[in-house]
Parts: sequence; C-alpha cells; structure tokens
Amino acid sequence: MRTIIMRSALLILALLAGASGASSQDAAAILDKMDNIIFSPKDRQGKIAIILIDKTGKEKVREAEMFQKGTDKKLYRYTKPESQAGIATLSLPDDVMWLYLPALGKPKKISNTDEKQSFNNTDFSYEDMIPAPYAERYTPELLDPENDAYIISMVPKTDVKSEYSKIIARVNKQYGYPISMEYYDPKGKKIKEATYTYERAGKYWNASEVLMKDLVKSHSTKILLSEMKFDQGLSDDLFLVENMKPAGKKKSE
Repeated sequence: MRTIIMRSALLILALLAGASGASSQDAAAILDKMDNIIFSPKDRQGKIAIILIDKTGKEKVREAEMFQKGTDKKLYRYTKPESQAGIATLSLPDDVMWLYLPALGKPKKISNTDEKQSFNNTDFSYEDMIPAPYAERYTPELLDPENDAYIISMVPKTDVKSEYSKIIARVNKQYGYPISMEYYDPKGKKIKEATYTYERAGKYWNASEVLMKDLVKSHSTKILLSEMKFDQGLSDDLFLVENMKPAGKKKSE
C-alpha cells in the first residue's frame, strides 16, 4: 500500500511539474507575440498629443514628434506649447537614455536612478518609455485567463533594475496586443495602470491611444498617436546624441 501511495504522490508531482513547465512556455510565447506586435515595424514616425489630466479633470496639452527604429532607438521632440518646444528625449541600446533641455544647451544622460522619475512631468517614468522588448526584461507567468484575454504576471529579471515588483498584463487572445497593464511597487501595492487602444494600420497593429493612471497621485496622462508612417527607412543619424537639438537651434549656436 505504501508503495502505491508513494507512486501516486510522485505521479502527481510529475504532473504538476509538467503543468508548470507548460504554463511557463505558454507565458513566454504570449509575451513574445506581444513584443512582436509592438515592435513589428522596422521603423515608425508620427505626431503625438500628450494630455495631462489632474484629479479635477483639468487638462494640459503638449505636442511632440516621435521617431523609432527597431527595438532600441526612440526620439521624442516636443513642439508645443512654446515652453516645451525643443525638449527632446533619446532612447538608445542597453537602456541608455538622454535628455535635452534648451535651457541647458546640451544633452544630459539619464542615470539608472533617474529612470524612476517622471518622464517630463507625465505619469510615465523614464523606465516606462524604454523601447525594449518585455521578454528581455521580465520573466512571465501565465495566470487564469479571461474570455478575451490572457493574463500574465511579469517579474523583473534578476539583472534588471526596476521600480516595479511586477506588472500584470492583459493580452488580447486573438491578435496578441496588450489591453492593459497594472504596475506594482516593491511592497506589492498597485500604483499605476495603463490601458491601450490598438487599431489596424496597414499590415501592423498600432497603439493609437495609451492612458496611464497614477493611482497614488490621482493623475493621468493620455497619449494620442496620429499620422503614423511605417518602414520609412529612418537614418541612424537621426538617433545620434549630437542631433537632439532642433535644426534651427543648432544653426544659431
């Protein structure tokens, strides 16, 4: 009898281990598909409206132009209002980020500690704006799915410095794009949540709207993307630190 019980226990453990392994594989595949959707264009450029919304509903609107190439190069250059015009942020490989402020007159490198800070007073941090695939930074786990979405928990890999202990993502089952993400601090408290609106743009799925809510500050930032162009053959020179200054600014100096 003991032998039968032990064999049964071992069989159960083996089945649980197998189920866990399959779950990990499923989660990794879901995350890879989501990354492929987000980073499928070779490059993209367009206009961005950034709307800051306080707890009373009052809005402040900024405008910027955005350029991205591959999975690790992204440039934001603000155009409106006048007080923001010329401000630029540049993301480069290996999570390197630069900030250009016209008042300083030269680019400043963003350190790892600065990445937790607000991205130009929005509800996104510099870490949120890093254009790197999630699979490179997080280990996923598949949770109980919903009817129309997979639910995955993403925990930062041991060699990744992050302000979050985990991110819970809802991923569209049919197409693989993110529907929403919940961000948790090191104490396990949910501090932010983002929702995404994706639309078909030619052969790509494009995030036409992203809304980030800071649950601690009761503040939100909405990003609207428009006039998007894909696979334009953007030059690598566009993503050089020395080219962060607006053209007119460089000529006048």
